Amino acid sequence: MKIGIAVFPGTWSETDTHYATQDVLGITSEYIWHKDQNLNNVDFIILPGGFSYGDYLRTGAIASFSPIMEKIKEFANSGGPVLGICNGFQILCESNLLPGILIRNKTLSFVCKNSNLKVNNNSKFTNLYKKDQIIKIPISHGEGNYQADKNTINKLEEENRVIFRYSSRSGDISEQYNPNGSINNIAGIINDAGNILGMMPHPEKACEKIIGSDDGLGIFSSIISSMVKNG
Repeated sequence: MKIGIAVFPGTWSETDTHYATQDVLGITSEYIWHKDQNLNNVDFIILPGGFSYGDYLRTGAIASFSPIMEKIKEFANSGGPVLGICNGFQILCESNLLPGILIRNKTLSFVCKNSNLKVNNNSKFTNLYKKDQIIKIPISHGEGNYQADKNTINKLEEENRVIFRYSSRSGDISEQYNPNGSINNIAGIINDAGNILGMMPHPEKACEKIIGSDDGLGIFSSIISSMVKNG
């Protein structure tokens, strides 16, 4: 198995992602430069966090037109698993691989702190967690406010595609535990086929207890386990 980590000008979390997948989990991982036109037969693609192209225009907008995105779209549309973290989530939305958009935080300020997330474990990316488990994952963003039109939100809710919600440590979903103003406290969603996950929190920064939490490893381990199980 091999994991591909897409790197754009301005990406800054690729080394943390590589460390989490290869050094901690022992899965062969390699970087894919944004100008590449070859995915090198990877089995799982991660778009890590950062400020691709300086976040000019809109976050993720310019990156969505990078040459590698055509290959990533083909990979995703053929059922390949894709994880977008923070800026990667923004790129997936701008590329129309996920619905909605990420806008400025409600406070209009950058937020960097640990967040509690309530997990919907009914996905390939979260099946190793318990139902409604609360995990601690850091956030680090200025534009993590997830918004979409009413029909899209209703569809996400009805189809059980909201995978993470910001919550209290006891699982309370309310405005006071929402760090950015995202509608319905949404922190992560999947596409209708279930093979693409976008999330604002950084699981790669919660991969070892020595750094505060290893709760993020379950996301990488879940999709890897699903892939191994399905051959």
